[in-house]
Amino acid sequence: MTYLLVRKMKSHKNLYDKISSLSNLIIAYKKARKGKTKKDYVKDFEKNLAYNLKILHDELKNQTYTPRQLKTFILRDPKTRKISKSIFRDRIVHHALCNILEPIFDKTFIYDSCANRKSKGTLFALNIFEKFQKKSTDNFSKKVTERFFLG
Repeated sequence: MTYLLVRKMKSHKNLYDKISSLSNLIIAYKKARKGKTKKDYVKDFEKNLAYNLKILHDELKNQTYTPRQLKTFILRDPKTRKISKSIFRDRIVHHALCNILEPIFDKTFIYDSCANRKSKGTLFALNIFEKFQKKSTDNFSKKVTERFFLG
């Protein structure tokens, strides 16, 4: 008999208020600037930090926020890729969204899924691959051995 595991979906309320809250925007700003403190666009934003965050908060709260056009450029490192980059204030909004939504959705992802997930980088992916490779090789070896000895 096969049992179907059904997960009851949890309802989340007031997510927009959490995403657009000033405290979340401050946390998001800190994440967006990490490793970029010497960039001119970060320095420019920080010149009027309180004002810029307040404007962003008001735009989100009043639902008048619109992301700016992406800056597109070609990167040749080592292969040629087309890169599209958001301006700094849009990256803050991106982090604000992720701060609230990631904990909700991460629970529903398959454990072995590694792409863009915290604590699941390249080393984790390699270890999972080796685990599956060994399991696959063991299964194949057993089948070959059984066929060889059992005829």
